[in-house]
Amino acid sequence: MAIADLDRQPDSVSSVLKVFGILQALGEEREIGITELSQRVMMSKSTVYRFLQTMKSLGYVSQEGESEKYSLTLKLFELGAKALQNVDLIRIADIQMRVLSNLTRETIHLGSLDEDSIVYIHKIDSMYNLRMYSRVGRRNPLYSTAIGKVLLAWRDRDEAREILSGVVFNRSTRRTAPDSAALLPELDLVREQGYGEDNEEQEEGLRCIAVPIFDRFGVVIAGLSISFPTIRFSEENKSGYVKMLHDAARNISRQIGYQHYPF
Repeated sequence: MAIADLDRQPDSVSSVLKVFGILQALGEEREIGITELSQRVMMSKSTVYRFLQTMKSLGYVSQEGESEKYSLTLKLFELGAKALQNVDLIRIADIQMRVLSNLTRETIHLGSLDEDSIVYIHKIDSMYNLRMYSRVGRRNPLYSTAIGKVLLAWRDRDEAREILSGVVFNRSTRRTAPDSAALLPELDLVREQGYGEDNEEQEEGLRCIAVPIFDRFGVVIAGLSISFPTIRFSEENKSGYVKMLHDAARNISRQIGYQHYPF
């Protein structure tokens, strides 16, 4: 789309296109002044200045001292790196998730933290007719899911409290934690035993077990889980399921650079 076509776009679309036009121009130069930038993107200096100040406040653009020279920060690189990380993680995890699926015939999920929720980024459906309903991209609470507990348990307690500070605890079932005061002590147990559980806390009749996946720096970046209808779950088999999950998560963590999986 040509810059000249921007004025014919709805305001919101036009603004987005202008922002990306500025970002692209900034990406072509180490640093650039407003006058030259406005000429490149064919916008007024006042418009370019307004967008630059917003991008600067968000951390995507830096200004060299008090000069008019602007440049991109590494924040866009961070976003791109996260996207690439998820692509690699899904590709690597898919192999192990299919192994788990063949061994258990149950629903296998891969989930990551997004602000104050978990997001399912990959899934293998159960081979049974009676199965958990979910979809890739679906969000679920941290406090009532096995993956959510795993993602919180390996974070500093102050960070976990901060993440949960704005969360409204909706009690989906009678087993759902009512507040962070009830949840936080459980996170210590999750970290100690190496896995988290959802014991009908998100949905009546559904159990779930999850374990952590570590990146090359030893940071938990995802949780790997098996979900079961309660009629197919037995406590006697739980240790076997945990071992399967740990074996899979260890292999995934190793392939993305972490060699010291603790379980």
